[in-house]
Amino acid sequence: MFTMSGAADPIEDVLIVETPERVELHFPLASLGNRFLACAIDHTLQFLVLLATLAAGDYLDLIINSVDAGELDSLRGVSLWFKAFVTLFLFLLFFGYFVIFEAFWNGQTPGKRWLRLRVIQEDGRPATFFSIMARNVIRLADMMIPPFYSVGMVAIFASRHSKRLGDFVAHTVVVRESSAEPVRPDQFASPTLFPAPDEELPRVLFTGDVGQITPAEQMLIATCLRRSATLASAPREWLAWRVATPLIRKIKPVFERPDEQKGFSYEGFLRELLSKMNAGGEASRTRLTTQPTTPDTPSVSATGGPGEEA
Repeated sequence: MFTMSGAADPIEDVLIVETPERVELHFPLASLGNRFLACAIDHTLQFLVLLATLAAGDYLDLIINSVDAGELDSLRGVSLWFKAFVTLFLFLLFFGYFVIFEAFWNGQTPGKRWLRLRVIQEDGRPATFFSIMARNVIRLADMMIPPFYSVGMVAIFASRHSKRLGDFVAHTVVVRESSAEPVRPDQFASPTLFPAPDEELPRVLFTGDVGQITPAEQMLIATCLRRSATLASAPREWLAWRVATPLIRKIKPVFERPDEQKGFSYEGFLRELLSKMNAGGEASRTRLTTQPTTPDTPSVSATGGPGEEA
């Protein structure tokens, strides 16, 4: 089970999620300004679609008013069906817009995607459909008192992890993805593999300085791969992406040519990275055990302890 703690970064607010292995995952929290701009973009899109729908309705009324009396009855039936459709469409536009986009775009709407924001669970997992539904039902309460989103803005200011009322109910947070893209050489032009729940993806071959990876990061990679077998495809790919992206930025790997591999996957990269680190550890232990001893140099056992002097 994950535990969550907040930390005040000197520059930005960060949500820190601690795994059972005591490895910390850091999620930069979205600022109030970014969330407001994303919401403004989404509501602008809603307003534009509303104007287009109303214009279509006015155009239909003009057509009905310009026809002969004999055709008027049949067109009135069409008009009633159109008005029913418009009513349903407007309901989905204003009440289903955020739910539909966040559910199918993995926690993002067009506004959030533009500003690189994402809704996730407060324990670091992808937001579930029921959480997305809950946070957007409570959106009406966040908008209740004018001006725009007054209750939500006060809640974001007052809460530790920048939550509005909907986030408190759904146990979600809005995080900001890094603006720096990972190194994406030609390898990333090859097809991206999406695993089945019981499938082990092939390793993605690369060269790079794996010595920069810390023991804590190595433990995190091993934990991620161990848990991947228990996850469905979407959260499995998301978890691998979340763990692999900062490591790709860190070691800047050079991947093999795309035509020499079946495809790219973040999980495959993590498998190859862990394999290289394990191989490096075995090589280090081998060097230690085979090191020649001299009267002035104590021997070192396989466990790293000093041996008897020769």
